[in-house]
Amino acid sequence: MSVILELLAGAGVGLVGGLASGLTGTSPGGGLVIFSVLLLGAEQHVAQGTSLIAQVPPTGLVGVRRYWQSGNRSPLQWIIWIGVGFLVGGGIGGYAAAAVSDSFLQWTYAFYLVALVALLASRRERKGQSSEASGQTELPWLPLLLIGTLAGFSSGFMGIGGGLAITVGLAAGLRVPQHQAQLVSLIFSIIPTNIPAASIYWSKGLVVGWPAIIGILAGLWVGTDLGARMANAVSKSVLRRIMIGLISLMALYMTYKALT
Repeated sequence: MSVILELLAGAGVGLVGGLASGLTGTSPGGGLVIFSVLLLGAEQHVAQGTSLIAQVPPTGLVGVRRYWQSGNRSPLQWIIWIGVGFLVGGGIGGYAAAAVSDSFLQWTYAFYLVALVALLASRRERKGQSSEASGQTELPWLPLLLIGTLAGFSSGFMGIGGGLAITVGLAAGLRVPQHQAQLVSLIFSIIPTNIPAASIYWSKGLVVGWPAIIGILAGLWVGTDLGARMANAVSKSVLRRIMIGLISLMALYMTYKALT
């Protein structure tokens, strides 16, 4: 692939991944892995390494700003506890991924996404809860630490950034309002907690070329902003349905890749 084509393909990967990230409030890892395989022809390990490397720069900053301007907030204690767990889980996941096959990773990825969809779909709105409520601030530290550890492990093991686990864990597990959960998740796309996992993939050469990475970063910056604008224009119930649909499509694609 020529430099120009690699740059353009990378921009396409980043744009789609950024749109999904801003719309669902997750880090762009899931979209980056899938479209790195689809558009760049990368193998699973390389796609995951590329996803982690591309998430080190704070490309999600514009998306965070859009959520913040819409009145959503992210308590500092949540970020601290989730971040501690993320750092621990990320290193473990990165080393574990290097020891298994591409096929195993693909099947794990598919089952993981299905489990998240099931959790998100099973959530029921509490009576009397405003569709735009976002003022929850008090949560126990242990569940936050566990959510962070799972998110970090999924980031290192599957290269998806951990944002899905954070959003689903907060929204479905701890019943945080959807927009607020997505803001907290998106914040982790601008905090380089995935550096330990990314460095493991980097040291093993499991990344695409620099032209593609540059294109991905540019696409992420634009796509995340557009996606966040779209997310803040709809209700949290609609947003949850969109997220379920996107994750389901990702799960179907990874199942197809595992079977072929």
